[in-house]
Amino acid sequence: MTPHVTRIVAGVLIALAVVLGVLALTLARRPAPVAAPVAPAPAAYHVVVALRALPAGQPIPADALRIQNLPINPSGAFDEPSLVAGRVPVAEIGAQAPVLEAQLSSGIAERIEPGERAVAVRVDETNAVGNRLRPGNLVDVFFTLKRDGLSVGPAGQAEVERTQARLLLSRVRVLAWGNVAANGTPDANTPARTAVLAVPLADVDRLALADGAGRLVLALRNPRDTDVLDAATLPAYPGVLKTAAGRGAPPSTRAAAGVALDELSGSRTRQSLPAPAAVPRSAPARRLVAGAPEAGGAIEVIRGGRSETLAW
Repeated sequence: MTPHVTRIVAGVLIALAVVLGVLALTLARRPAPVAAPVAPAPAAYHVVVALRALPAGQPIPADALRIQNLPINPSGAFDEPSLVAGRVPVAEIGAQAPVLEAQLSSGIAERIEPGERAVAVRVDETNAVGNRLRPGNLVDVFFTLKRDGLSVGPAGQAEVERTQARLLLSRVRVLAWGNVAANGTPDANTPARTAVLAVPLADVDRLALADGAGRLVLALRNPRDTDVLDAATLPAYPGVLKTAAGRGAPPSTRAAAGVALDELSGSRTRQSLPAPAAVPRSAPARRLVAGAPEAGGAIEVIRGGRSETLAW
């Protein structure tokens, strides 16, 4: 290769090196390309929804529920149908709507067994085990009645013939105890004044009457103690309403028949004596005395139940 050709090749290589250097410098100064943001996949939450409209006040059947994926998780929603089946809505739930905790019956109402009613009674530390009762305890309910001569029955005698204390109800569950703050937690700083008991419907009348006319005593018992009052050995209470509400009648019928204080206390009402016939005051009764002459004899005058003989 001649020197002239060598110089030309060297010049071309130098020019190519310069171009490559300028290109490298330009690429180095160019900002890196920003990757396009990738939209995140929408979150899916498993939420229990109603297949059809769920009416208020009726237990929810299991076949009326299904799980649906929703982009949001509503507050109070459920993720398992088993947690909802059997619960009772307090308002109607529309079809395809999520079932929420706030829409279902809760609290004390869910702890009452069928045939029971929640009843609040007055308590203090002297008649409720020194304020040591707690929800879930089992108690026996005793009541005391004092003879009060001012409480007069229809026959004119006191409704309570003698002061007495007696077992009224046995093995009664305590649903709530004491005072509850606004947030639903018990207020330990305030002494308890009421206790809520789960009472069979047919016995609510007796409990209400005993609480109003006497004084209740709640006796705490061991939950393993199964001894209960045998109501079959006691006489049936004649209802205030004259209905055929015997022991075989439904509890609601027996509760509607009611019970009177003299029946609850075991007092017997004496039959009132028939009132004497009224004697007209304008025409006093007269009769001739036997053996007396018609003229100048004697008559018997009866006024207001008193009798006297007058000569005439």
